[in-house]
Amino acid sequence: MRCFGCLLGFLLLAGICRAGEEMRTWTDAQGRKIEARMSGLDGDQVMLELKDGRKIPYPLAKLSADDAHYARHFESTSASDEVAEQVINFDSEWPDRIKFGEDPEISIVSEDADRKKFIYESSNYRYHCDVRLSNSVVRGFALMFEATHLFCRSLPLALDGGKKTDGKLEIRLFEQYDDYIAAGGMQGSAGVFIGGRALVLVPLDSLGVRKVGSGYMLDRDKSSKTLPHELTHQLTPRPYFAKGSMGWFTEGIAEYVAVTPYRSGAFSVRGNHKDIIDYTTAYGSKNTGGRALGENIQIDDLKKFMLQDYGDFLQYPQINYGCSLLITYYFLQMDGDGDAKRIKSFLKALRAGKTDEDAITVLLDGRSYEQLGEEISKAWGKRGISLTFGAR
Repeated sequence: MRCFGCLLGFLLLAGICRAGEEMRTWTDAQGRKIEARMSGLDGDQVMLELKDGRKIPYPLAKLSADDAHYARHFESTSASDEVAEQVINFDSEWPDRIKFGEDPEISIVSEDADRKKFIYESSNYRYHCDVRLSNSVVRGFALMFEATHLFCRSLPLALDGGKKTDGKLEIRLFEQYDDYIAAGGMQGSAGVFIGGRALVLVPLDSLGVRKVGSGYMLDRDKSSKTLPHELTHQLTPRPYFAKGSMGWFTEGIAEYVAVTPYRSGAFSVRGNHKDIIDYTTAYGSKNTGGRALGENIQIDDLKKFMLQDYGDFLQYPQINYGCSLLITYYFLQMDGDGDAKRIKSFLKALRAGKTDEDAITVLLDGRSYEQLGEEISKAWGKRGISLTFGAR
């Protein structure tokens, strides 16, 4: 099938009526819609499964931006050939500051200018780049990647996911933005995690570097929030992408890590609520980017928000990502005694196979959605944000 129109006609003839929540409406870049079940990714194509089990490939580049984004994140739940070391961490204290103070152990695996193939490694990552990078540049961004890895592993939320290939998590770096898009990046994005390929794709100008002559140098004035966000997705274990968690929590925890202030290998966790408020309500510290929702935020009722389909979640990214950050932060550091007890129980339930409302029941812990919404609103109200549920 070479076009969405042909695929649409074929699907209609096949009689799409497969049951189950995995059936969804797909929209192409021209606004045409079909229903199909996604069965996986094959390179830069999404595999759409018909009622009779046949799989039809369709290029990610020809899907709508939201559906292409959905397809990449959907694949975060796929199986892996080699999984990262298991680090089940629910019992440690919430960190005040995370500092990667070690040598990131940079090594050059390959530098082939004719093939535009340059491969570097640090402690936990392998970087494939299409241009030669100086040791200082590789060390600079490797420090941020390794610090993010340490931050995620240190949080008492058992962020023990990540697929390794020959002992390393894989990163692809691109000098030209068009090459990043051609490899599977999303137009307008500064980086993306593609779960089915176990990759984070990044254009070089998102790494806090700028071109100087024929080389690159670090640029400390550039924001790099996108990268910790995508790296957090890469380290999030499969069960956390289940319905009832995928969306509000998976994006909320990625935003939490990304917005926490970072400098020279260190994340300042204590007091990060100030940066979270600034990022959510305005344009971030020093105007480095934010959701700009203002201080009076109104969204759908809490149950609908937490259980919505991920495709629906992506329809309104500014408000949904911003509110997911506020709600996730509430459960991490405001709920109950501020010890994240309930959300840890929720994550343990996900790991035990609970999904949807069965998992969220653990998080409610005897409260109704209305009661929980009131508690979240009250907690944020004390910090100057009016967050109202059931108002849209």
